[in-house]
Parts: sequence; C-alpha cells; structure tokens
Amino acid sequence: MLDQGIRDQLTTHFATLSSSLTLALYRGDHPKREELRELLADVAGCSEKIALVEVDETVPGVQFDLLRDGKATGIRFRGVPGGHEFTSLIVALLNADGKGKLPDEGVRRRVRALKGPVRLRTYVSLSCTNCPDVVQALNQMALMHADFHHEMIDGELAEADIESLGIQGVPAVVSRAEPAGFVGSVASREGPREPFEGSRDSANAIVHVGRANFAELLETLEGALGREAAADAVAQPPQHYDVVVLGGGPAGSSAAIYSSRKGLKTALVAQRLGGQVQETVGIENLISVPYTEGRRLAADIEKHLRAYAIDLLDNRKVEQILEHGKHKEVRLQGGEVLHADALILATGAKWRELGVPGEKDYLGRGVAFCPHCDGPFYKGKRVAVIGGGNSGVEAGIDLAGICAQVTLFEFSEQLKADEVLVRNLRGLPNVSIVTNARTTEVVGNGQTVTALRYQDRPTEKIHELALDGVFVQIGLVPNSALVKDLVTVNRMGEIVIDERCRTSKPGIYAAGDVSSVPFKQIVIAMGEGAKAALTAFEDRIRSPSPHEVGIGAGEGPAHLRA
Repeated sequence: MLDQGIRDQLTTHFATLSSSLTLALYRGDHPKREELRELLADVAGCSEKIALVEVDETVPGVQFDLLRDGKATGIRFRGVPGGHEFTSLIVALLNADGKGKLPDEGVRRRVRALKGPVRLRTYVSLSCTNCPDVVQALNQMALMHADFHHEMIDGELAEADIESLGIQGVPAVVSRAEPAGFVGSVASREGPREPFEGSRDSANAIVHVGRANFAELLETLEGALGREAAADAVAQPPQHYDVVVLGGGPAGSSAAIYSSRKGLKTALVAQRLGGQVQETVGIENLISVPYTEGRRLAADIEKHLRAYAIDLLDNRKVEQILEHGKHKEVRLQGGEVLHADALILATGAKWRELGVPGEKDYLGRGVAFCPHCDGPFYKGKRVAVIGGGNSGVEAGIDLAGICAQVTLFEFSEQLKADEVLVRNLRGLPNVSIVTNARTTEVVGNGQTVTALRYQDRPTEKIHELALDGVFVQIGLVPNSALVKDLVTVNRMGEIVIDERCRTSKPGIYAAGDVSSVPFKQIVIAMGEGAKAALTAFEDRIRSPSPHEVGIGAGEGPAHLRA
C-alpha cells in the first residue's frame, strides 16, 4: 500500500524508537477494514519496535488503538488514516515514544491539571488541511493525562453521528461529560465500557469546530472541563529574566535573538511560534529569499531561535502584566510567573474577519488577507475584495494588475476610501464595484473557494458570484487589549512608539504589527524587533537611563502621542 520511498522515510524516522508500540486492530466486517489492515501492516513493517495485533473483539466500522509497552495510550483512530491524517498516525507513534516536537513541562502541567475523565472525539475529513493540527494536539494531550481518551473519526464513515450531532464543519471536537470510555479492554485504561452511540446520549456536546492550535485547544478545554483545585494550589516560583518578549512572530523572534546575542537572559512567550506567518501560504517579498511558505518560514524561525540560549515558552497565554517599580511581572495562564527588567511587546495583529460560514474553512485555500503576499497566486483569476475603505480600495487597485477580474464589495452605500483612490479604482477596466452588499457565505468545493454569496441590503435578495479567491480587507486589529491600560495606544489600538521602539512606559518596548510603525510586513517586523532589542540593551547599560522618561503624555514628538 505504501510506496518504497515512504517506507524508506518511515524506516529512518522509526530507527530511534525505544518503546514497544502496538497497533491494536479490532475485528469487523466493514469493507474498509482490509484497507486499514494493509496500511497498518506496512507501517509496522518499517520498525521492529512496532507490532500489528488483531483484537478478538468485533466492532462496527473500522478502528484501532495505539498501545505503548502493552498499555493503552488513550489514542484511537476510527477510520483509515489516509490523506492528511496519515501524518497524524506517524506523529502519534513518534510522540508515544517521546519523540517529535512535544510541549514543555509547564504546558504538560496544565494538561495534567484538566479535570478528568476527558473523553473527546474529533470528526475529520481526510482532505481537510486543518484537521491534523487538532488531532495531533489532542493525541499529545492524551499521552500526558492519565484519564484522557481521544478518537479521530473519519466523518465519511460516521454519517449518522454527523447528522445527529448537527456537525456542519470539520474538525469538530465532541466531548462526553460522562466517562463512557472506549470499546474494549485493550483501549480502556480502566477496563471495558459501553460503545459511543453518537448523539443518542445527551451528554455529547460539540466543544470546538474549525482550525486551532495546541494552546487554543488547551484553553478551550480548561474553560469547558475546569482544572483540578490541587493544581492551582501549587504555586510555581517566579522566573527572572533580563528581557521577556511577548509574541513569537517575526518581530518577537528577532527581538529575542538580538537580546540573547547581547548576553541577556531572555524568554520568549507565545501562543504559537511563527504567529500569523503560519497562516501565510506563499511569501515572495522577504528579501534574499525569492520564495518560501509560511509554515516553512515559521519552522526556520524556530530553528534559529533554538540555536540561542532563549527560553521558548510556547503554547502560553498571558493573563496579566504588572509593574513593580522598574521590574515587570508577567502572569501566564496556568500559574507561571515571569519577572523581567525589560519587556518587549511583539504580539502582532490579526485581520478583522467577516465571521461568515466558509471563511475559516478556506483560509489559505482561497480566502486571503494580504494582497501583497498572496495576490500573485491569483494571477489571471477572478477575485473579490471585501471592504471599501482605503485598504480595500488599494487592494483592489493592486490586484487589478494581476487578476483577470476584481469585484469589490462594500457594506455601505458608497466607498469610504479617499476620493483619489476611488477615482483610480473606477478607472480600471477589470474592476466591478458592488455597494450595499452584506457578505453571507464563502462557498467552496472542499478544496478551494468557488463562489461568494452576498445579500443586496435594500432588497434582501441573495446573489452568488463565481470566483477563485476572496481578499478580506476590513481592517487589522492589533493584539494590544492586554496592555491598553498600561501603555499609550492610538485610536486604532496600536501601541504608540518612538523611532527607537520605546513606549510611554520606561522599560517597555513594542515592535511589529502591534505597534504604530507603518506598513505591516514581515521584513519590517523583523527589523523593528531587532531595533527594540538593541534599544532595550542600550537603555540597560546607560546610567541614568534615557528611557526613564518614555514618550508618554507630553513627551516625544506630537505625532507619536495618541
């Protein structure tokens, strides 16, 4: 079933396995069972540490469990893990042996503190590019928590569940409040239990739908399940750093690297290393790199970070920032506390979303937010731009030089952009403008965007426009909510900085898209991160420090004040 090239790669990946791993396949008469058996046999054949065994128990459908040294791991696959989910199977095997990219001990403590029993099922489509991230994250949690069971379920083979639960998008994570466990003594850590029977049990509840990373899923589970009281009672001693950087994107990573190179004890705190870069498909404007992709760049950035003595606190969310004189205190979700002499805010920004069906499903597959980055991928194609402000009209003008047809949609009766921009847009032969339009849905075929549905507001009539891509241009939202009462922000929520990235508070700096620096680009964010780190170092070695004044009210150039 697997070609020789894949077998050779798996043999290399599995060469360092030390645990005995078992793929426990249940009996059944489903037509897909033989296909699953062949796939698992091929995988097991790539390492003497992996065995395929058949469980003497018959179940409906097709399913197998992953065991480590003869004991259940809490991981089950219901379906044939082909397509994108084949990676989830391989990652589960490596993770079960302690290999691969795993969260650090601080995150593990949070997972172990979840109130059990935890019983989750993730319904997926094998063609979904977002599903593996959710499946792999929850599988990792199952390996960390003593009473955590997780199943990947191929939605195509569970149509009754999909219908009865009302699932309309994947990945969909379903939680069961009661400890129903898994079918069979092999899979259960506490012994046999009754099989899952879809929504006929009222305890089933959808807790998450759509793309998510490890940190977001953990936060969702903490909110839905709660934490053990004993875990919250164990206070972790504060860790002290010369510099703490908040944000793992280009600006934050650059700031952390430059700080570490200056010999400063540095920590970088991020929900996800790479930040928004992870969601960018193609990048062609990073100087000296003719072409790269978002996830590849994020991986390269992480590799660079790990080459330095930087404490990478990934999968973290900041809950509170306090000042104690010249020192700053950063409180993280889960109880960790960091003390810092200098704080660099590089939390970035997020595109303001439409919030309509299909938008998240086709992000990176027809839905885009940056015309500069993603526009060239739509050369000769039909696209829509949502938003009639300056950014939307500018995007329409840029895309008109690349795309065959551009249709710009504006919610109001008229465009809100500057008149000179509107005149330029109207003068382009391949641009159409639709006003009084409410976007209602992004339509796709499961792989890519095929159309946009919108409502004519005066008549309330729904229209559908066939196209290849949708560019959302309704503004950026800086991730500054946590510090808006700590440092000066402008009317757009950007942290106001001077030419050296100083904020209104001594010892606090800002860089990248969260700051008031113009032009939100990767290359600019990298430079701003470096600048913030160098300024923090310069302020540290000077006495008296020039940053004791800052650029708060009445200080600095007038155009920098909110």
